[in-house]
Amino acid sequence: MLASRQHRSHVVGLIGAGIGSSRSPLLHESEAAMQGINYVYKLVDLERLDAAATLLPRLLEAMEMTGFTGTNVTHPCKQAVIAHLDELSPEAEAIGAVNTVIFGGGRRIGHNTDCWGFAESFRRGLPDVRKDVVLQIGAGGAGAAVGLAALESGVGTLRLVDVNRQRAAALVERLSQRFGDRVCVADDPVSSLRDVDGLINATPVGMNGHPGTPLDADLLRAGMWVTDVVYFPLETELLRAARERGCSVLDGGGMAVFQAARAFQLFTGLEPDTERMLRQFAAA
Repeated sequence: MLASRQHRSHVVGLIGAGIGSSRSPLLHESEAAMQGINYVYKLVDLERLDAAATLLPRLLEAMEMTGFTGTNVTHPCKQAVIAHLDELSPEAEAIGAVNTVIFGGGRRIGHNTDCWGFAESFRRGLPDVRKDVVLQIGAGGAGAAVGLAALESGVGTLRLVDVNRQRAAALVERLSQRFGDRVCVADDPVSSLRDVDGLINATPVGMNGHPGTPLDADLLRAGMWVTDVVYFPLETELLRAARERGCSVLDGGGMAVFQAARAFQLFTGLEPDTERMLRQFAAA
């Protein structure tokens, strides 16, 4: 499938809410220019359209009809989009969330590049940290991918908490099919944080338009590590508070770059230069 996409012009997009600050257009279009292909990346911001995820069927249809190669999807669409797809990649099926949709032959194929994006960023950014017990806040579309990546990256026990307890329980049920009792719902996130090695924020709290921290920053302590999937801003209030308290921190920039690189490959069939994309992101 990928080889047939090479050496074409591509129009792709990103559907989500509050994505005006997204660096995805820069990452994708810059890499395409370096590889000598015509490539346009369009943002479809649901907030600017004053619309909700219920508009997804019409947006996907419009993209297909106007010749888009595919589209990325982000909050709040990563799970809602599944109902409008014809097929899921094995990884997207396992995660239960999609962030990349490929159009072709009258079919829509859903993929998930967030999982690899987080795993690669974590491997590079926090290579030697203890990860016996980790608390993750957020069990939505991003949280599903990050939870799988964390467990695959060697987290011994992953405790999950979400404002929607049913959503957290559903993700635990999905992940436990593969990882057994290594994953559980955190009934009390305050007490759960006392003995963890690290904390993962997989919610939009902290990004532009969603200020604040996902928990009381006074619960953080020196010696633990904290990572955030948010990348605009790169230093969220959570990461700033964690750094001030002596925690090792990892921002969401690496995940953003690596998931974009994998999506670029799916869209074009070309191998991206991830080091070049990292430099482009840093320069921006």
